[in-house]
Amino acid sequence: MAPWGILFPESLLQSHAIAVLAAFVAINTVLYVALAIAKCLPKVYVQDWIGRRQQRSETRSIHPDGPL
Repeated sequence: MAPWGILFPESLLQSHAIAVLAAFVAINTVLYVALAIAKCLPKVYVQDWIGRRQQRSETRSIHPDGPL
């Protein structure tokens, strides 16, 4: 019975070129997994973490009881 698919010799699979290709595929996979996880998480706004020194002390709205 013939094998299904292509069988490469062991010397080819242990070559430097295949090792570089495997490293590229591994890094690419990790990158896409990280991007997929980051896309599922809520957005983080840096301005929410930094103090608001430029916020007005008084409202300038036409509604005096409105938010600052």
